[in-house]
Amino acid sequence: MGVSMKKALHHLKAADPVLGTIIERVGPYRMQYRDPNFHTLVRSIVYQQLSGKAALTIFNRLIAAAKADPLTPEAVLRLRPVRMRALGLSQQKLAYIRGLARMTRDGQVRFDHVHSLEDAAIIEHFTQVKGVGVWTAQMFLIFALRRLDVLPTGDLGVRAAIKKAYNLPELPSPAEMEKIAAAWRPYCSVASWYLWRSLDNQGAM
Repeated sequence: MGVSMKKALHHLKAADPVLGTIIERVGPYRMQYRDPNFHTLVRSIVYQQLSGKAALTIFNRLIAAAKADPLTPEAVLRLRPVRMRALGLSQQKLAYIRGLARMTRDGQVRFDHVHSLEDAAIIEHFTQVKGVGVWTAQMFLIFALRRLDVLPTGDLGVRAAIKKAYNLPELPSPAEMEKIAAAWRPYCSVASWYLWRSLDNQGAM
């Protein structure tokens, strides 16, 4: 564990005893990072509103059909839509993935310069793509760009974990989440990972 992660865990335990208990129970921080590229963003579109197992099956079929690992915009666009439907992709997701592929090929979406942008600018850059909402962009920030202070207020797993851990009568609103998370800053991504794990839930990506 790097020095910065030790610092993050020390901060979170000291700032929030409830989260501290979760950190002790879950154990070492083991975030599974992904490459910040087209392949990863396509993966997150495939995973929207599907169970991990079903999504993985469809995603692996897409890689096999495209004959590209990692996926490239050109490889995706070579596949006919009817072929993509046969892999198990919905009409909507197929349109989103092809749209992202076209925008990436044409340079409207760029993965090479996002490292230098602030979180909000990155969310704005990716949400110009139909089918990439704030949640998907936030998952990219956490899991691919390794940003440490992202609070995914729309994530059902994080909301459910906060409800359970803090004994709330119902799922917290984004405003309530921001209030609780104020103590976690600048390590909201780390806190979110522990909250996902507290439910024994596989993380969003």
